[in-house]
Amino acid sequence: MRSRRLLGAWCAAASTVIVGVVTGGPASAAGVVHAGGAAADSEQALAERHAPVVRLVHQDVECGPGEPYQPENVDTVLGDRSVALRGPWSDAEVVDTGPTAEDLSEGLFGYHLDFPGNPLEAGCDYEQWARVLATGSEPVTYAHVAREPGRDDRLVVQYWFFYPYNDYTNKHEGDWEVVQLVFAAADAAQALDQMPVQVGYSQHEGLEVAGWEDPKLEIVDGTHPVVHAAAGSHANYYDDALYLGTSGELGFGCDDTRGPSDDVRPSVAVIPGDAAAAVSEFPWIGYEGRWGQREEAFYNGPTGPNTKESWSHPISYMEQKGRDLSYAVPVGGALGTTATDFFCGAVSQGSEVVRKLADRPGRLLLILALLALLVVAVLRRTTWRPVTPLRVARRRAGGQLIRAAARMYASHWRLFIGIGFLTVPAFLVVAGLEGLVVSGPDVAGLSEGGEAGGARVILVALVGCLVIGTSILLVLAATTSALGEIDRGLDVDVRRAYRLALARWRALLGAFLVASILVGVLSVTVVLSPVALAVVLLSALFVPVIAFEGAAALSSLRRSAALVRQQVLKTAVLLAGSILLAAAVGPVLGTVLILVTGAPLAVANTVAGVTIAVVMPYVGLTMGYLYFDARVRSELAHDDVAASEVLPAEIETAG
Repeated sequence: MRSRRLLGAWCAAASTVIVGVVTGGPASAAGVVHAGGAAADSEQALAERHAPVVRLVHQDVECGPGEPYQPENVDTVLGDRSVALRGPWSDAEVVDTGPTAEDLSEGLFGYHLDFPGNPLEAGCDYEQWARVLATGSEPVTYAHVAREPGRDDRLVVQYWFFYPYNDYTNKHEGDWEVVQLVFAAADAAQALDQMPVQVGYSQHEGLEVAGWEDPKLEIVDGTHPVVHAAAGSHANYYDDALYLGTSGELGFGCDDTRGPSDDVRPSVAVIPGDAAAAVSEFPWIGYEGRWGQREEAFYNGPTGPNTKESWSHPISYMEQKGRDLSYAVPVGGALGTTATDFFCGAVSQGSEVVRKLADRPGRLLLILALLALLVVAVLRRTTWRPVTPLRVARRRAGGQLIRAAARMYASHWRLFIGIGFLTVPAFLVVAGLEGLVVSGPDVAGLSEGGEAGGARVILVALVGCLVIGTSILLVLAATTSALGEIDRGLDVDVRRAYRLALARWRALLGAFLVASILVGVLSVTVVLSPVALAVVLLSALFVPVIAFEGAAALSSLRRSAALVRQQVLKTAVLLAGSILLAAAVGPVLGTVLILVTGAPLAVANTVAGVTIAVVMPYVGLTMGYLYFDARVRSELAHDDVAASEVLPAEIETAG
């Protein structure tokens, strides 16, 4: 086996030397051997032997989802007249247009390359520009065989990838990523007779490390590691999934490497380890400026490989910045993926706000100021006092209603938390169904891929909606029933609250299904979506209507609509606030847990699910107080609200 490897290495080295002679000697194009004797030949052979296979997320249509860029040959960018070289003094000052590799060899610390386009409002500009430049050019990776002083027992082969644009939370022109392989060898010739001992994939400001025999590392043809490049950010991962990427500057973001994907095998151009030889053959490697437009903070273009710590001290860099794993969003978390889904969406939206602030700060600050004034105006218009005692059947202003619900929850918190925890097993059931139906064996003739795979997803969504929706419905009904018992001075526990709720199960389930189907049908088209929202608003009070009036399914929906019409604005504000509270508090806490403690995603999602269970009874209390407020206003002729601290019931409760 050893003699066969040596023979293969000798053949590879000999063939590349012949190619160099035929093509006329050294050149900076990919796949061509550069002068330097046997050592350079060994480095070229070693670099080609282990060149990574880059797996890029497939893009179906131009400027659509997916990855539009391949690892580019730097020579396609340099010399192009649409690229400007700007000095460190002023953004408006152009030192040169179409700078060449030789122009950059002088170092030029503080200078910037400026590509055509605005990185903060990229649109399709960079993609179209890069596609024109790359016409007739093959993808390239720049290999660097590195040795670190004092670490003579290790040899590192780095593969650097250049992308014209980084479409991540920190949008910027130019992007450099690296994959490095570590050998227990003193030189390339010795490394040719062995396999790497360690691999590192760049991910933002660090590396994910794996051993060569690690199961997560996929290897093609026995020697080529597979690299999954995240769409937009080009961070390198070992598998296809939705990852949480970390960065000291940006905090967190989401990296998506999920397929379908295209395998790219870049040609290998070896940059000599000797600095003088490297600048001689690749003049641009001497450039110390930035490969992208000058912008504020993390939107600034990056510096090149030669300025990185990993270039000169690759082993120390891997030891300091390396980590053993990356966190991926689970298919079906312990309590769903609410924290991670919310986190990815929040990071994306938050980065858009920051980006717009950096691009046009005046406009965004004006919008934020107007929104803040609107919130303050709404808060000032409502009445918050008095709030005691805790009788439900009377009129209340919005602020009084919010405080009354909070006071009721706080005074009976064990009861309401116990009621809310019914949602926990519901989330667990849905998570199990996701894993079983989506990625499990064939179910009811539905295979895993193609249109049948889509049918699986629809099936899970429908079942999940029914299970979780029913559990939330029962929590709201039990909370409302408990509220009525407490108001009448009766003892109530979790069991009695659910017994009262289940006594009305036919009406509750019927109203829920009718409203859900109606909203679902109306939501299919954009035109009817406002009507669907109106249905949600008008049916907001059907649970307390059933609990306190004993109404049937359809009549409860009609009665709810009549009560809501008494105070549409108040109902809309409180309903929107309740939905936001229930949907956001849990994911926010889960996200904070990820950011502050680095907790695994399963733990973070569990916290999010438990928080939803705790919050949901408060939503039920809010709707209960809102029901009585609307009912009292509809039944009493006078509109004055008593100003005393004692707030007795204005009508008799029923149910």
